[in-house]
Amino acid sequence: MSRVQLALDVVDLDASVDFYSTLFGVGPHKRRPGYANFAITEPPLKLVLIQTDQTTRGSGPKGALNHLGVEVDSVEEVAGARTRLTDSGLATFDENDTTCCYALQDKVWVHDPAGAPWEVYVVKDENPADARPATSSLPVLDLAPECCAPAGADA
Repeated sequence: MSRVQLALDVVDLDASVDFYSTLFGVGPHKRRPGYANFAITEPPLKLVLIQTDQTTRGSGPKGALNHLGVEVDSVEEVAGARTRLTDSGLATFDENDTTCCYALQDKVWVHDPAGAPWEVYVVKDENPADARPATSSLPVLDLAPECCAPAGADA
């Protein structure tokens, strides 16, 4: 089963975890320093919270978005998305066997027409030995985040 991912930059991780736990009726699936993710069944959503400072986050909805994604069940589905996207003429960026967001993943990145980064990814190991944290981004339309949307990825 695939689901949409929404990754948000937050200043107060504890307050955000409390809010989204109440909103969706479930607690975090994974909680690490400066990071939390929710595996929400209804509606199918992977919600990721990445802690950042107030200057980077800013205020309002524009400062909230870190990146978007679609979590899939297999490396074959990532490969299928890559083929579909490149066959449609979109520029893609691959990250295979990358550790980010405290998980080992394969992913393909693409940007929407306004520059918002989208990833199609599969989690291959939920808790790898060399896990790396997620990082917060500068505004999505200006620059991709360091880990979760590679800088220099083609738009």
